[in-house]
Amino acid sequence: MKLYDIIAVGAGSGGLNIAGFMNKAGFEVLLIDKSDKNIGGDCLNFGCVPSKALIHIAKIIHNAKLSEEFGLSVKGNLNMEKVIEYIKQKQDIIREHENARWFRKQGMDVELGEAEFVGKNRIKVNGKTYEGKKIVLATGSKPLIPKIRGIEKIKNIYTNETIFDLNNLPEKLVIIGGGPIGVELGQAFLRLGSNVTIIQRGSHFLPKENPEISNILYEQLLKEGMHIHMNCEPTSFQSENSLAAKTKSEKIVKINFDAVLLATGRELNIPRGLENTGVELTENKRKIKVNEYLQTTNRKIYLCGDIAGGYQFTHATELHASVILNNFFSPFKKKLSYDNFSWVTYTDPEIATFGLNEEELKKRNVKYKKLIQDYEDVDRGIVDNSGGKLIIYINKTNKILGGSLISPNAGEIFQELGLAMGSGLSVKSVFNKIYPYPTASRINKKAITKLYSEKLTSFSKKLLRVLYSLL
Repeated sequence: MKLYDIIAVGAGSGGLNIAGFMNKAGFEVLLIDKSDKNIGGDCLNFGCVPSKALIHIAKIIHNAKLSEEFGLSVKGNLNMEKVIEYIKQKQDIIREHENARWFRKQGMDVELGEAEFVGKNRIKVNGKTYEGKKIVLATGSKPLIPKIRGIEKIKNIYTNETIFDLNNLPEKLVIIGGGPIGVELGQAFLRLGSNVTIIQRGSHFLPKENPEISNILYEQLLKEGMHIHMNCEPTSFQSENSLAAKTKSEKIVKINFDAVLLATGRELNIPRGLENTGVELTENKRKIKVNEYLQTTNRKIYLCGDIAGGYQFTHATELHASVILNNFFSPFKKKLSYDNFSWVTYTDPEIATFGLNEEELKKRNVKYKKLIQDYEDVDRGIVDNSGGKLIIYINKTNKILGGSLISPNAGEIFQELGLAMGSGLSVKSVFNKIYPYPTASRINKKAITKLYSEKLTSFSKKLLRVLYSLL
């Protein structure tokens, strides 16, 4: 039985970040995943990469149709096989450096198969037992399948793990769930030519977003032709192509479909044999108990990524990995904090959210000022015929606490605000920056300009006149 310095269970972003660094640093590393195809995790195989490739194609088609306003015409039928082929090609390019053979060449051991704990620091795979001084669980999550009567009889039902295997474009696509996955893919399929209906159980569209921001996207999707049922609960599948849902007023809505996409959340992939390790689960047995250093109740076993039960993003996993690696080597232990965290919803327009939101600021009794700037009042927004809005929260010393932006390419535009926030800089650093005209990121400066304009009080104007007259 071989003893490793570190065993990483799961070769998604979490496992690869931990294993990759430890291997480069000269440690004995074992990387475990179910199969070579699973390496790269959800992001490469079923999430970020294929969905953004699909969104890219959908945007090309949408923009081509917009050219009709200027006298051009677009004809022809979408070739869905070509769309899927494009997605697979982009995944294969990334897989060239994310496979068992490649990682073995880099010097780490890789075992492909189902992992099962057989002791506090021992794992069995393919009949062989391995021991680790430390073990990182990065087993991720999988789509949560809702309990809807008759769901087991439906053939054309998909999750994010299967939707990219479609051979034909659905004429009528029903999406159950109005979170980022459902909304991003919904708009993409809408632009490809599907008739798309989203069913959202709650009253808040994109629940994690500021309603002032998400409502702008909501209106845009309606304008593009999407059907959205809020406060609506799917109750049963009436037939192979009919779904019944109940509204808040108890009205039954029947929706016909050719395909259904389930975007109803995720459940964690808890590894087998965990009861042999001293690692405890939460009361509902759906999560693993973990502290703010990402350690389980067995202090030699760490959680990284979705399995830790927090934000389910690749870059959240990268944050987890940085905390874990720091604490492996530094006497100054680092706690996990999401105060400077950000994410992007890749719709059109995009939504970028960063730092603390208004609800959290109030909860913490933090005094703040709210800056608001509409994108259509920025010259680039005018010439591009694009709307949107920026909201920034600042404290009494003018440091950024958080905010949200909806606009085309919001994920790129907000980056300097995220940098200023994470570095503890005053908004003055953004205000003093010289922006090429007419870049879209001038919306950041325009929002902050309003703050400085407020300093031009009657007294300050009189003082400026006096100073001017003396020179």
